[in-house]
Amino acid sequence: MSEPGRSRVEGLRRGDDWDGVRAVVAGFGVSGFAAADNLTHIGAQVTALDDRRTDALGERAELLGVLGADVRLGPGSTAALPDDADVLVVSPGWRPDAPLLAQAAARGVPVWSEVELAWRLRDAGPDGRPAPWLAVTGTNGKTTTVRMLESILRAAGLTTVAAGNVGLPLTEAVMDPTPYDVVAVELSSFQLHHTRSVAAQAAVCLNVAEDHLDWYPDMAAYAADKGRVYAGVERACVYNLADPVTERLVREADVVEGARAVGFTLGTPGVGMVGLVEDILADRAFVAERATSAAELCTVDDLFSPAPHVVEDALAAAALARAHGVEQAAVRDGLRAFRPDGHRIAVVAEGDAGRGVRWVDDSKATNPHAARSSLLAHDPVVWVAGGLAKGARFDDLVRDVAGRLRGAVLLGRDRHVIAAALARHAPEVPVVEVGDGETSARGGPMGRAVEAAAHLARPGDTVLLAPGCASMDQFTDYAARGDAFADAVREHLAHPPEPDTD
Repeated sequence: MSEPGRSRVEGLRRGDDWDGVRAVVAGFGVSGFAAADNLTHIGAQVTALDDRRTDALGERAELLGVLGADVRLGPGSTAALPDDADVLVVSPGWRPDAPLLAQAAARGVPVWSEVELAWRLRDAGPDGRPAPWLAVTGTNGKTTTVRMLESILRAAGLTTVAAGNVGLPLTEAVMDPTPYDVVAVELSSFQLHHTRSVAAQAAVCLNVAEDHLDWYPDMAAYAADKGRVYAGVERACVYNLADPVTERLVREADVVEGARAVGFTLGTPGVGMVGLVEDILADRAFVAERATSAAELCTVDDLFSPAPHVVEDALAAAALARAHGVEQAAVRDGLRAFRPDGHRIAVVAEGDAGRGVRWVDDSKATNPHAARSSLLAHDPVVWVAGGLAKGARFDDLVRDVAGRLRGAVLLGRDRHVIAAALARHAPEVPVVEVGDGETSARGGPMGRAVEAAAHLARPGDTVLLAPGCASMDQFTDYAARGDAFADAVREHLAHPPEPDTD
């Protein structure tokens, strides 16, 4: 396509003619496959690239090949951008300095995320408008908030789905032949980096904490990508009153005239906010007389956990739903019905079954901010942590939780980073480091870690897997790490070690 034709790509939408558009999709995972599949469906000429070659990818490649796509797998496949590319669609995690993206920038080829593509492929619903998006980002709590929001919207009788970073690719959601009334959208900073036209009906950035500094040059760049969630918002920009960065991002956002800033807080809400009045989640933002009254949404006891970060997530989800027009009763019913996905503060065993110790799997806590929230919900606690730190530091976390630590068991590649922070700020806390080669009768390093944690714990304590790190050094993903922890706990409880004898 010529340069003028390439410019035409920027304006393409669902009902336009995509015939002759040469689209390159970088990454052939779940979102990459969805992008390539749907681009092929609407008539684009698709080339998909991935340096990996697995059986699963091969099956996907064979399927799309039958439909006319050119899928190139294996080492070196992403080294060069095809000469005739009109647009490059990248999967999450592709660094801006990757050779493929640098080539696109040098040649003036537009770069879209799969999220950006999905926004362009939205189709009008029964009311003549595409289904609005209620968008959630933040360092931590995104998935819980989006799932809570989905539960609330369904309780209101709306046809909806949680999509984006949470699992279902957005291109699949928008191309579903049965239109949704509204979509609950989870967005990572990686996905937001290559969006340019997405404009949610309402959006929230839950928090901004140190993370992904192995990908971003500094925190300012990371925060800037998070702030993209507020661009073009129609009704409400929801922010965390306890996190000044989120409020600043709202103030700097270019939104539709009339869009409101709505803060959420664990304190008493001011006018135009949502928050707590004793144990009641209260709305002073979406009521007719918000200057003098508040709407009761639910109580803390209605939530699956009273942990402060869970209450914050519920307030954020409620604010987005209320911005969409959902009634109070549906907020209450949706939050009562909600239960989290696995590996998010999931109790593995407790009480007599746990031999007097509470064993909790929060493998999803993959950065220090998430681990801090989890640790602050338990006391005393034996902390099981470690993995890939992604450039993060743990000094602030350890200072905040030192007083509630019974001990710490560390494993994974960057365990020394956490050990050093504990030595500096909590030298009295006993620390056990589990090397990669250490195993036990419970199996592997995680089995050894559970044995060490059991030795440190006393009746009434919580043994908490809140790694503060990514999992890929030892496990395929955080779910596999959580499963390994739960399996080792159950094995330990079923077959406790013999007591030491002289």
